[in-house]
Amino acid sequence: MVVVALGFGAGVVLAEDPVKVAPDVYRVILENDQVRVLSVTLKPGGKSLMHSHPANFVYTLNASKVRFSTPGGKSVDVDLKTGNCIWNEAQTHASENLGTTTVRALVVEMKEPSSPPSK
Repeated sequence: MVVVALGFGAGVVLAEDPVKVAPDVYRVILENDQVRVLSVTLKPGGKSLMHSHPANFVYTLNASKVRFSTPGGKSVDVDLKTGNCIWNEAQTHASENLGTTTVRALVVEMKEPSSPPSK
């Protein structure tokens, strides 16, 4: 398993929910009080506008090349391999598929931990 860090520094600018910004890219496949799981499908040349995620991990389903850009104008190009597992602190970014294959991934967004059951 490969872990890739996509940290862009401190401070997160709150932006829109990715599902609202790019419903053609992000689809909720599971949501409960602990996590929200998003299916990601981004076609070659496709983009998603600036959006925010809480702390999350991404599991890539296929190889692809993606550019992530921050509100401050910084960007990083990432070559993803099938099966990459990526941890991200809360962040705001836009993304663009630079490759020739459709990006397919799962994003598991963390929610506040629930309280332990009462005894």
